[in-house]
Amino acid sequence: MRKFGLIGFPLSHSFSKKYFTEKFEKEEVQRTSYQLFPLKSIEEFSKLLEENQELTGLNVTIPYKEQIIPYLDEIDPKAESIGAVNTIKIINGKKIGYNSDYYGFKSSLTKFFGANSIPKSALILGTGGASKAVKAVLKDLNINFQLVSRSSGSNKVSYQEILDSPNQLAASRLVINTTPLGMSPNYESIPELPYEQLTENHFLYDLVYNPLITPFMQKGIDANCWVKNGLEMLHGQAEKSWEIWNK
Repeated sequence: MRKFGLIGFPLSHSFSKKYFTEKFEKEEVQRTSYQLFPLKSIEEFSKLLEENQELTGLNVTIPYKEQIIPYLDEIDPKAESIGAVNTIKIINGKKIGYNSDYYGFKSSLTKFFGANSIPKSALILGTGGASKAVKAVLKDLNINFQLVSRSSGSNKVSYQEILDSPNQLAASRLVINTTPLGMSPNYESIPELPYEQLTENHFLYDLVYNPLITPFMQKGIDANCWVKNGLEMLHGQAEKSWEIWNK
């Protein structure tokens, strides 16, 4: 029996168990299960492995994509350069970390642009583990970016600074939300931005996928922007995880 699962906290928002369970049924994958493992702290990870020695692979979500790294025996070069792990392959007790978010996001983003010209600059909302894969993709696509957080720092600006700027949002045609703002059950929360600067040439990408249209995306719809949620990215990273576990 092969066992896979997801670690993070909380996991009430997760789509992974349903996705993989349906995948196993549809593709007639035998003697395989996928479970949720909510860990209140990353220190519980070692105990989880002791109690589930049949685990073959794990996905990692908020807030452990960075915290998990010291617990791994090896890390894929791409995941190491990103600085975050969301997929773990376990072979004879050896834990190897990968980042399938990168592949899922890159594929989804390039489809999002379609035949349109690729924006030259972007704002990345949030500085957590999810933002790291996004940064790596934008670097590889030669898109300049500015990180936005609640407080400013050496490599980031605050939301207040964006609000006070007469043109930074206007000039950044790609805006990517990597925060949980707007995610179920906090449907009404939204990044604080000068949305009046949006134009029909803007692309708003929200990594949140539940609800399918977040308040952030609705602001884009109201301004005739291109908008997209994170569901396609999730499907892409899940399939990449499955590929990693089976190679």
